[in-house]
Amino acid sequence: MGAFDVAIEWLDRQPIAVLNDAERGRRVRIARRGACVLGLEVRLGGRWIDLADGHRDAAELAARPGSRFALLAPFANRIAEARYRFDGVDHDLAPGATGSARACRHGFVRDVDFAVAELAADAVAARVLLATAIAPRPGYPFALDLAVRYTLAADGLTVEIHLRNLGTSAAPAFAGWHPYFRVGSGPLAAWELAVPADCVIATDEAFIPLPGETAYRPLAQAPELDFRRPRAIGALGLNHTYAGLHADPDGRARSRLRDPASGVGLAVWQEGGVMLAYTGDTLDRGARTSLALEPMASLPDAFNRPDCAQAIRLAPGAARTFRCGVEITLP
Repeated sequence: MGAFDVAIEWLDRQPIAVLNDAERGRRVRIARRGACVLGLEVRLGGRWIDLADGHRDAAELAARPGSRFALLAPFANRIAEARYRFDGVDHDLAPGATGSARACRHGFVRDVDFAVAELAADAVAARVLLATAIAPRPGYPFALDLAVRYTLAADGLTVEIHLRNLGTSAAPAFAGWHPYFRVGSGPLAAWELAVPADCVIATDEAFIPLPGETAYRPLAQAPELDFRRPRAIGALGLNHTYAGLHADPDGRARSRLRDPASGVGLAVWQEGGVMLAYTGDTLDRGARTSLALEPMASLPDAFNRPDCAQAIRLAPGAARTFRCGVEITLP
């Protein structure tokens, strides 16, 4: 057996793809349901610790509370009132619904059983490719191919979300990822966060970004939300999108989370887009015990924003890939 290998495990009747890095002591477990990560385990001091706060069992995987590690497509986060206008046509994603039933978030694939198109390992990586199709539906009369490739290599876990427009007209489409992380057994308040952003997105009470340029609030005007230098999260409740991300020389913008007590840390990287940080205050299970760091290719409610129109427009037959991932630092 080499440094990398793959396997299939079972969670009740759900097959789970397992990517192993025996040399560095890393293991990733990924479900077909929603193509979501269930575990991101690392070996530390002779024991395994899980950095992922994913769904714990088959019942949670089916109910998806908190959308833990959800793959977000063909949109990420929210669409205001489940309505949008594209190429002069009005669309309603929740026809006939009223009140809270009009909440629309996180795309269409959280309940989909993806097909395993590839599961393989070689001398440099272990990988799984999961694929599905997004069919036309009320409010979204577009057809897309969707595939996500998870790759575990020496530099950590890479996530590549690939969208292709199967139709004869342009479609609104972009992707994101909704992971939750734990870097220590102590309180989240003590963990240090760093987000290399220029601004935070101002929203209304429903977390919909304000119109136009009024959405982009420089961090100098919001010091309580400024994590350009690493600092403890403290009692702050976060459900905020950060924009204007600064990339490192390798093209990756890295948001970092570290527990000073354990010395365990990670970086969630992305190639472009925005980063949403969420302290999980409203979760029914595990409120403020993990931090969601959600890389997204565009803003919440992007389908309704002229400033996002070019970023979300996918021409007929065209494809785009959103890349992000996780790097791990151990003491």
